[in-house]
Amino acid sequence: MRRTPKDVEQNARTVSRRGIIFGGLQLLMFGTLGWRMRQLQLRDSEQFRLLADENRINIRLLPPARGLIFDRNGKALAINEQNYRVVIVREDAGDVEKVLSQLQMLINLSDEDVAAALKTVKQRSPFVPITVADHLTWDDVAKIAVNAPALPGITPEVGFSRVYPRGKDFAHVIGYVGPVSDYDLAKIDDQDPLLQIPKFQIGKTGVENKKERDLRGKAGTKSIEVNAVGRVMRELERQEGQSGDDLQLTIDASLQNYAEARLAGQSASCVVMDVKSGDLIAIGSAPSFDPNKFVRGISVPDYQGLLDDEFRPLASKSVQGTYPPGSTVKMVTALAALEGDFADAADTVRCNGYTEVADRNFHCWKRGGHGKVDLVSSLVESCDVYYYEMAQKVGIENISAMAKRLGLGSKFSLPLSAVASGLAPTKEWKRKRYGKDWVIGDSLNAAIGQGFVKSSPLQLAVMTARIASGTDITPRLVKTINGRETLAPKPESLGIATSSLKAVRDGMFGVSNLTRGTGFRSRIIAKGMRMAGKTGTSQVRNISAAERASGVIRNEDLPWKRRDHALFVGYAPADDPKYAISVVVEHGGGGSTAAAPIARDIMLQALYGELPPLDAYPTNQRSTIRRQQREINILASTRKAGAKDST
Repeated sequence: MRRTPKDVEQNARTVSRRGIIFGGLQLLMFGTLGWRMRQLQLRDSEQFRLLADENRINIRLLPPARGLIFDRNGKALAINEQNYRVVIVREDAGDVEKVLSQLQMLINLSDEDVAAALKTVKQRSPFVPITVADHLTWDDVAKIAVNAPALPGITPEVGFSRVYPRGKDFAHVIGYVGPVSDYDLAKIDDQDPLLQIPKFQIGKTGVENKKERDLRGKAGTKSIEVNAVGRVMRELERQEGQSGDDLQLTIDASLQNYAEARLAGQSASCVVMDVKSGDLIAIGSAPSFDPNKFVRGISVPDYQGLLDDEFRPLASKSVQGTYPPGSTVKMVTALAALEGDFADAADTVRCNGYTEVADRNFHCWKRGGHGKVDLVSSLVESCDVYYYEMAQKVGIENISAMAKRLGLGSKFSLPLSAVASGLAPTKEWKRKRYGKDWVIGDSLNAAIGQGFVKSSPLQLAVMTARIASGTDITPRLVKTINGRETLAPKPESLGIATSSLKAVRDGMFGVSNLTRGTGFRSRIIAKGMRMAGKTGTSQVRNISAAERASGVIRNEDLPWKRRDHALFVGYAPADDPKYAISVVVEHGGGGSTAAAPIARDIMLQALYGELPPLDAYPTNQRSTIRRQQREINILASTRKAGAKDST
C-alpha cells in the first residue's frame, strides 16, 4: 500500500520520539555506570583492595624460640638446637607412597614412620606440609637436596628442638617437652593459638611444665601469597616472635651430678637446701631417665622398661614421695614438749626397752633399753621410749601443730610436678578419713614418725633448715627469670625459744659427733665443717609378737620391698649452718648405715664445692673413701658423657 505524505510525516515524528527516549535511557545507563565506576575506583578503592588482599594473603604463625634454662652458675640445663626435618606436601608429591618409598632409600626412615606419615597426609589438606621425619643429619639433608628432582613434594627444613645436655641428672627437676596432645588441650585453659600448630611442643613435666607460659614466648607471623587452591606462591612479610624467658635455677649442676652419682644403684632421694636463703642446691632422685628420649619419641620397649622397674625411675621421689619419717621426726616431738612446758630438757625417762599402754607394749629399737635418758641423750641414741612418754604428755594436736610450724604436712609452691603435701595427722583428720576416734597408740606411733605421719624428703630438708636457722625459711627453685631476681619471702622467726632450739641442736650434734650417737660413723672431722644430724629408720611392715620373741628378722634377710626405709637429716657446719640435707633410701635398712654415709658425702661436696679432701673423713675410713671417690668420679663422668652422646 502506498503511504501518503501525511503518514510518512507521522511515522518520522514517532521514530524521532522513540530515538530520543532510548538515547536518553542509554545515556542515563552509561552515566550511572560511569558514576559507579568512579565511585569504586576513587572512593571505595581502598576498601576493595583490602578485601582482595585478604583473599590472596594468608597470615601464618611462627613458633618462637623456647626460653633456656640454666643452673645457678650459668651452666646450660635446657637448650634449643637446630633440628633438620623433612616435610611432604601431598598436592605436589602426586603418588605419596612412591615418593616416600624413594625417600626411604636415601635416609633412615622406618616403615612405622612411613605409615604414620601416610595416615597424617590423608587427614590433612593436600597443600599442608606434613613432617615425615626430624632430627636428621646434615648428610641426610644433603642427600635429599641432591635428589630433589626425583622427590616431588619433599622439602628439607630447619627448626629447633629441645635438648637436655645434662641428661639424667635433671630429668626430675627440669622435666621434658612433647607435642601438644588432645589431652593437653582438654585440660589446659589456654587460648594461645600456638597450641594449634601441629607438633608444637609444650612442657610435660617439671619446670618445663610449671613454667610453660614463661618459657613458651609469643608467636611471630608471616604473610604469604597463595593461589586459588591455597598453594603458597611467595612470602611477603615476616615478623619474628618473642622468645620465651630464660630461667636460672638455684640448683648447682656440679653438686646435682655428684648427688645423682652417689645415689646410683639405689631407690633413693636427697635434697640440699641453703639454710639462709632457702635456695634448693640439689634435688636428687634415683634412678633417673634420659628426658631427651621423650622429646624425640621414646620407644615402646624403653618406656615399658621404665614402667616395669621396681625402683620407679619416672617418679621424683624427692618431692613426690612421702614416707614415715621415723626417728627424724623426734625433734618435732621434743620441741612440742619444750615449747608447751610439758617437759624440761633436763627431765629424764627410764627406758627398759618398751612402754606399756592399754595392755599393749610399744617397743624401743634397742631391746634391752637405754636406761635413764634426757632430751639430748634421747636424740643422740634415738631412744623411742622417751618419745612415747612425751607423746602421752604433749598430745597429738600439739605435735601436729609443731610439725606444721617446721614445714611438715605443708605443700610448698615450687614449679615441680606433683609436689606432695605429706601428713601431720590430727584427731579430726582421722575422724574424717576413717570415721574412727584417735587413740593413745596413734599418738605414740606419731611421736616416733610412724603410723599416719608422712613426709617428703623436701619437707624433711625444710624442717632441718628451720631448726638450724630458727626461722620459717621456705624453699626456692627459680633464681631469676630473664635476669630478674625472684625474691622469696623474708624469713621470720619461728617464735621458738632459743633454749629449746639449743637443746635439740645439741642432741643433733651428738648424733653425729658422740661415740654413742647413731650417726657417729658418718661424722665429719674437718675443722669448722662438723655436721649435726639425725638418723631415722621407718618400718614398712608389722613385727609380730612371735617374731619379736624369737628375734626380729634382719633387713638384709627380707625381700627388698619389706625392708625398712633408711633416713637421715642434718645441717653443717654445726656452729654456723650453711646447708641442710635430707636423704631417704627406700628399703635401705637402717638410717645410720644406708642414709647417713650418703648425706655426709653430699654435704662435704656442697661445703667444699668440689671433691672433699680425705682428711675431712675419719682416719680409719680414708682408704675406703678413696676407692669410693674414684668410683663416683667415674660414674659422674660417665653420666656427663652419656648426656652429651644422647644429645
